[in-house]
Amino acid sequence: MPVSPAVVSRTALANLVANGAIVVTGGAVRLTGSGLGCPTWPRCTDDSFVATPELAGHGVIEFGNRLLTFVLAAIAVATVVAVFRSPRRDLRTLAVLAFLGIPAQALLGGVTVLTGLNPWTVAAHFLLSSVLVALTTVLWLRSREPGVGHLLVRRPFALLVTGIAATTAAVLVLGTVVTGSGPHSGDPGAGRTGFDPELVSQLHADSVFLLLGLTIALLVALHATDSPGRVRRAARDLLVVQLLQGVVGYVQYFTGLPVVLVLLHMLGAVLVTAFTARLVWSVRGPASEQPLDATAVPTAAAR
Repeated sequence: MPVSPAVVSRTALANLVANGAIVVTGGAVRLTGSGLGCPTWPRCTDDSFVATPELAGHGVIEFGNRLLTFVLAAIAVATVVAVFRSPRRDLRTLAVLAFLGIPAQALLGGVTVLTGLNPWTVAAHFLLSSVLVALTTVLWLRSREPGVGHLLVRRPFALLVTGIAATTAAVLVLGTVVTGSGPHSGDPGAGRTGFDPELVSQLHADSVFLLLGLTIALLVALHATDSPGRVRRAARDLLVVQLLQGVVGYVQYFTGLPVVLVLLHMLGAVLVTAFTARLVWSVRGPASEQPLDATAVPTAAAR
């Protein structure tokens, strides 16, 4: 029996929420010093797959986060099944990639544990989650429309959107370097990158300023040319999220990285990723939209 578009959209949204949530819970594992609460992988200990009383609270926290991977996998499988049972062939690649990211993430998580929370594998673990958040965001947004249409903005604007996405990726990468150089390692015995935390924090802040400048430039250009409303809204909302994330980042830095603010900053990273993916999605309209004439100014009918 074919699956309705509403079911596809709901499962895709659940997939997005689950991928974002596991980033935040993973952050909680690190910030509570529970990164090696289960010191082996795939078992929690050499003799048990589950946390034992000897591991105390850290073991329970780490094992609980591992269990969430199975919930995420179940939602990803449900999304693949829903997409393949619907007429939406254009969603299949995204759904399959989002599913394949789960076992890849689990394996990378295992490597992270087996390397004693090496800061570079921890960074890769987070960045893969960010990719999955972006994929599932686009999957959900596309599922709400009949298909992918033509470009709605001038090509220079589309290139600027691509630049914003690339800069966002750079900001996230530098953010992981800051984390790997700072105090919240996930375990007292975990290694650090060896970089000067103040220096990498400054580089991270500089990349954020660049990102804000690009986003503001895009928003001004979109309004000046009366571009489609969906693109302007996506750029506006992204700018708001970026500014809020920047405020949290500065406050946490100057207050000594309190755990609550660091966790809020991780949630902000998820939101920045999702809203950036939304901006990338927005520059192409639904399948029913007409292509944009490269020489014409978009009219109200195009918005």
